[in-house]
Amino acid sequence: MELSHILLLALVQAITEFLPVSSSGHLGLIGFLVGWDYQGVSFDLALHFGTLLAVLGYYRRDLLTIATAMLRRDRSEHGRVQHRLGIGLALTTIPAIIVGAAMGEETAAALRVPTLIAVNLIAFGVLLGVADRASGKSRGVLSVGLGEALFIGVAQALALIPGTSRSGVTMTAALFLGLDRHEAARYSFLMGVPITAAACAHGALQAYRSGEAFLWADFAIGAAVAAVAGVACIHFLLHFLRRLGLMPFVWYRIALGLAVLGLVYLR
Repeated sequence: MELSHILLLALVQAITEFLPVSSSGHLGLIGFLVGWDYQGVSFDLALHFGTLLAVLGYYRRDLLTIATAMLRRDRSEHGRVQHRLGIGLALTTIPAIIVGAAMGEETAAALRVPTLIAVNLIAFGVLLGVADRASGKSRGVLSVGLGEALFIGVAQALALIPGTSRSGVTMTAALFLGLDRHEAARYSFLMGVPITAAACAHGALQAYRSGEAFLWADFAIGAAVAAVAGVACIHFLLHFLRRLGLMPFVWYRIALGLAVLGLVYLR
C-alpha cells in the first residue's frame, strides 16, 4: 500500500472508531468515493490492533483495577463493584460474537453499500440525539448491572451493520439507562477492549487462512498511527462531551448521510 493510503485509513479508523460516527461506515465510504480497493485482512487487523492499544493505554489504570479485583476475588465493597463491572464488560461481547458468527463474511461484505451506510448514519444519529436529550445523565459506570450490561451488548451487536457506529450505539444505550455523557463514553470504550481483542484474534486467523502476504511495514505503521491518533481522539471526545455534548455528532451524521444519498442518486 502507498504510505498516503496507510496514513489516511489509519487516521480515519482511529478518529471514527471512538467518535460516534461509524468507523466501518467511513472506511466503506472512502472506497466508494475514491475508488480504492479493499485494503486486505492483514491491514484491517493492524487498524483494530492500533485502536485496541489506544484503549489499553488510555484506560490502563481502570483495566488494571478491574483485572486485579477479578483475579483476587476481593470481597470488599469496592472489590465486588469492580468484579461486577468486569463480568458486565465480558457479557457485552456475547451478543456481537453470536451475531457476527451467524452473519459470516459474505453477509458482512454485502452490507458495505453506500445507501445502507447513509441510512444508518442518519437513523442511529437521530436515535443518539434522542437518547442524549432524554437521558437523566446521573449514573456512573460502576452502577451498571449485569442485565444492563447485556442490554448495551445487544446494542453493540447492531454496530456490525456499517454506518451504525459501535461507540455511538453503545453510548446511546448507556444514555437511555441514565449514564451521563462522560460515563457513557467511558463504558463504551472499556467494553471495546474485549470485543476488539476478539476481532483482532478473528482477523489474525483470517489472515493466516487467506494466505495473503503479510506486509509487516504496513501493519506496523497502520497500527502505530491508529494507536497514537486513537489516544488523542479519546482525550478529545471526553473533554468535548463536557463542553458541547453529542449534538454536533448527530448533525454531522445526518449531513453526511444525506450527502451520501445525494451522491448515490446522482451516480
